[in-house]
Amino acid sequence: MNKQEFEKLITHIPDFPKVGVTFMDVSPLLKHRFDDVITDMCKNIDWSNVDYILGIESRGFILGSAMAIKQNKGFIPVRKKGKLPPPTIGEDYSLEYGHDTLEMKINKESAKIVIVDDVIATGGTLKATIKLCERNNFQVQAISMLINLRFLNQLDQEFDNIHSVLNFD
Repeated sequence: MNKQEFEKLITHIPDFPKVGVTFMDVSPLLKHRFDDVITDMCKNIDWSNVDYILGIESRGFILGSAMAIKQNKGFIPVRKKGKLPPPTIGEDYSLEYGHDTLEMKINKESAKIVIVDDVIATGGTLKATIKLCERNNFQVQAISMLINLRFLNQLDQEFDNIHSVLNFD
């Protein structure tokens, strides 16, 4: 993988979804280098100690599903409030442009998971997902992200198991 090649395929959309926010559109990267992206997102994780991949809505579904297939693991979605049938548990959180709630199906048996999403910005979505996992018998073994916007968060200092393909300081 050549990180510069990956970065060239990411489009920056200013003032989306809100004025002052620059959206990083990974669609062109996935269109041209999807297999390479998934391969890189799977690196540096001890897969022998993982039961499931947990993908955060919505691009985490795309990346996490592909990783689950590649690693022969099951897939669990984390969705926005009201998108999953009950019973669910939820967690409110703040993000760089508002507030939201994430939900997942109630899980009764302990399991080890890898959390997957496309971008860590301020970290609100990731922290809410980790809280959901802790409340729902899931032990987070690793966090795999395509992009970590380190200039917006200090999550590498809070969690030692974050793996990101691209880091922006």
